[in-house]
Amino acid sequence: MKGIGGSHAVEQLATITPWATPAAPITQDERLARIEKARRLTRDSGADALLIAAGSSLRYFAGVPWGGTERLVAMLIPVTGDPVMIAPHFELGSLQAEMQISTDYRLWQEDQSPTALVADMCRGWGADTLAIDPALPFLFVDRIARDAPALTLVSGAPAIDGCRMHKSPAEIALMQQAKTMTLEIHRRAALILREGIRASEVVRFIDEGHRKIGGAPSTFCMVQFGHGTAFPHGVPGDPQLREGDMVLIDTGTTVQGYHSDITRSYVFGTPDDEQRRIWDLEHAAQGAAFAAAQPGHACESVDQAARDVLEAGGLGPDYNLPGLPHRTGHGIGLSIHEPAYLVRGDKTPLATGMCFSNEPMIVIPDRFGIRLEDHFYMADDGPRWFTQPQVAIDAPFG
Repeated sequence: MKGIGGSHAVEQLATITPWATPAAPITQDERLARIEKARRLTRDSGADALLIAAGSSLRYFAGVPWGGTERLVAMLIPVTGDPVMIAPHFELGSLQAEMQISTDYRLWQEDQSPTALVADMCRGWGADTLAIDPALPFLFVDRIARDAPALTLVSGAPAIDGCRMHKSPAEIALMQQAKTMTLEIHRRAALILREGIRASEVVRFIDEGHRKIGGAPSTFCMVQFGHGTAFPHGVPGDPQLREGDMVLIDTGTTVQGYHSDITRSYVFGTPDDEQRRIWDLEHAAQGAAFAAAQPGHACESVDQAARDVLEAGGLGPDYNLPGLPHRTGHGIGLSIHEPAYLVRGDKTPLATGMCFSNEPMIVIPDRFGIRLEDHFYMADDGPRWFTQPQVAIDAPFG
């Protein structure tokens, strides 16, 4: 079991140090360029303004890492003119402390309607069509529609996704840091495994490891042993590790909001013939998906390349089990899952700067599952791995 077991959590945590070469933050100039691109894409879609909701898109454009609540916090971007932040009056100081760009503010008191404020601003600009962030809760969309019945509301996805799908070199550097850190914590987690260890102990170690190495606390952590690995998102409980169990660990962190998301699958003990055969098929499918990710090809072609390998190996077809029950991959950035998707029906052309997971999991019902998940980004001439794939079922880290 090369690289599996032989250590313990205290020993490993003691030797984890903060990341020595942190990636540079996103600059104000880059954020302003994003806003200018969003204006252009909004105009091209036929809208006069774009409403950005609190959440990952507001962080993308303005650097504000706030999630949405029942109080509307949003940025309104006209196709001509400066963006305006809409927020509760009492939040102004906190908001200004987070803002990474210069902007005007339109504030509302607790007994006032923020959606009426949006409607009034659109009327003042002469806007006929408002593009709305798809992540904005229906509660606010419905109120805007009632406050501005003459205003046509359309999806802001063409502008928002058109910006966020294509990562800059600075974004790719932040994601590279996050993914490299998570892979190192994965490596150390494998070393602390022992017969009888509970999944919860591994989860705690991974969270502490992410904190010590300089990432955010684990954004998620799934640790499954044996039968539990046959479920793509695991099963509840706190299993103990046994000799011969398949181990599946899927976890990630963030660096300045940008996500990692890496899965490793290996056996604690000596793999049997079936575990080796299925692991080898999974590895081949992941490799085929990577090779198929060529500039200009549709996202769905990557999913099909993985499925072709699995079907040739007697699995599937389609989503049938034993086989691959979900898409091959998802976009990633400030959201852990974001457009575009490596799945049948997504015909988005692959282009420079797009970033994806590559995880064509195999499920053998009632026995085990294997998911190898690494991520790649699209360069001008083809895909590049963020992290090198696992090399063998019994040598998960080389």
